[in-house]
Amino acid sequence: MKSEWGNLMKIYGDRALNQMAIVTGATRMVGIGAAICLALADKGFDILYTYWPSYDRIHHDEYSQNEHEKLLELLLEKGVKAEGIEIDLSCRDAYKDIMDRANQFESKLCVLVNNAAYSTRSNYEELDAEELDRHYFVNIRNTALLSSEFCKNISFGVRGKIINMTSGQSLGAMPGELAYAASKGAVEAFTKTLAAEAAPKGITVNAVNPGPTDTGWMTEEIKRELNGRFPFGRPGQPMDAARLVAFLASPEAEWITGQVIHSEGGFLR
Repeated sequence: MKSEWGNLMKIYGDRALNQMAIVTGATRMVGIGAAICLALADKGFDILYTYWPSYDRIHHDEYSQNEHEKLLELLLEKGVKAEGIEIDLSCRDAYKDIMDRANQFESKLCVLVNNAAYSTRSNYEELDAEELDRHYFVNIRNTALLSSEFCKNISFGVRGKIINMTSGQSLGAMPGELAYAASKGAVEAFTKTLAAEAAPKGITVNAVNPGPTDTGWMTEEIKRELNGRFPFGRPGQPMDAARLVAFLASPEAEWITGQVIHSEGGFLR
């Protein structure tokens, strides 16, 4: 055990050496995906991130063109290798394209963060097959297939980490978000079962629920309403979630697996 820990410290130290992370869904600078990329880069990880501006132009009024280029610039300033790949995660073989590009990096793949999400409002009166499929393709199919491919590709002896992002579906109802709640609830179930399967290979699998997070969608009215439900008097910020993800990607978290961590700042439901 002592020599094994010494090897881990040699690999990681204060910063990851010659190791890389895949982070999906990092199109907007105010988003959780971008914050995760920056937090992992601070730890020394090379970064391959995905972005899909077509979705954000439609669903986020504050989105400005080429925000992913600003993220790339910030990552490179941190002294790591970084690259963004524009890809539609609803495509059947998107996970293969991502993994193929990751395998072209010189650094060793160690971390996968499934952050990308498709989310629209849908109640039982509006729900149809097309809308349910859109949520399924991105939120669960791509997450499951990319995670499986990660497990198959990672080398034995590498302390692999998979971190999935969810939204606390197990804590209560989400009226008006049937398709989103169903797909993200599936991510929680997938996380726990994959954790058991991947453990013999040295891979941990966890999910993070960051709670209501200000990623540009909160109006001032929404913030005022939510602030009273947070003991700290503010909603979550992207870096709150990113710091937890960076911890789960570290060797200090190697004994944590199969968990859905509700990091909501004491949010009162």
